[in-house]
Amino acid sequence: MKLKDSTNTEAAMKGSKYRNFPMVPRVIFGAGSFDQLHEILLPRRRNTDAPVIFLVDDVFAGTPLMARIPAIMEDQIILISADEEPKTHQVDALVAKISSEIPEAPAGIVGIGGGTLLDLAKAVAIMLNNEGKTQQYQGWDLVPNEALYHVGVPTLSGTGAEVSRTTVLLGPNRKLGINSDFTPFDQVVLDPDLTKGVPRDQWFYTGMDCFIHCVESLNGAYINAFSRSYGEKAMELCKAVFLEELEPSESREKLMMASWHGGMSIAYSQVGVAHALSYGLSYVLGTPHGLGNCLVFRHLQDYYPEGVRLFNAMAEKQRIEFPEKVCGGLTEHDLDTMAEVALEMGPLWENALGQDWEAQIDPERIKEVYRKI
Repeated sequence: MKLKDSTNTEAAMKGSKYRNFPMVPRVIFGAGSFDQLHEILLPRRRNTDAPVIFLVDDVFAGTPLMARIPAIMEDQIILISADEEPKTHQVDALVAKISSEIPEAPAGIVGIGGGTLLDLAKAVAIMLNNEGKTQQYQGWDLVPNEALYHVGVPTLSGTGAEVSRTTVLLGPNRKLGINSDFTPFDQVVLDPDLTKGVPRDQWFYTGMDCFIHCVESLNGAYINAFSRSYGEKAMELCKAVFLEELEPSESREKLMMASWHGGMSIAYSQVGVAHALSYGLSYVLGTPHGLGNCLVFRHLQDYYPEGVRLFNAMAEKQRIEFPEKVCGGLTEHDLDTMAEVALEMGPLWENALGQDWEAQIDPERIKEVYRKI
């Protein structure tokens, strides 16, 4: 398959026909596997001057999980709110803090949380080994040096951030990922028990991020046998979780595997219209990614009719009520900005609509969708 996720296809291909994508080299799965994190990190520890930095969702402050984090000696636990989308200046601030407080490079970065924390961990690991500001690496294959050793521990299932080669960040001018072969985690810990107690709406919104990954990948121009095999399995698992009656432990396990497979599906293909429009929504309103995808996807019958039908059936089954009039107070300038951000996602539109996508979509048509939200 020819590379289609670059703004400069020929330069990115460098004479190669097929893209050689990286995968997470090590993964551990199973209820309670989080308690093996100490064992996993031990070989990476050089000395007390090179601690492990744990970036942890502050929702876990004061919970039993904090006592289970294997922080020893000079390790640091940094609690971070996931209420807003991760930002480039936030990564810069974390890198500056870490660099100023320890004598040498950390032994590793561990992200514990949902997609926001995982993306921050990936970005911090990259920026600790690369000069400049984070925003200059937003794009495709711009990172020159490999990232610091980094570990992902998802406590939500659906984003696929644990397996993807991107870390999506809000920058000063756009929302765009650092898409790089150095982005994927070196190790992932998949413990379904860590997703216990997730609020129902958040569980659904994040799970639908995975479902939408599958719809956009399986219906896209970039689809291939590699992506299809993962996308179809993730779709099967999503249908079981959101349309069938499962025991809680089985539901947690299946959704965690759906997230992994959905992330792998788009690793060798691409997402589509919903994600492009969601980026605009997040940039202007700060709408969380999973919720943004849901708000947009409800109005995409023209692009994904069967996917929207299934989405509505899942929302009805799970008794989910979506926020209304989210874009009701926006100005025309706000809508123009959202459309501009969405249209910058060229590879996503090409996957959804083909190489002539620019002839099929324009700002006004995009704004029509936003006005319905």
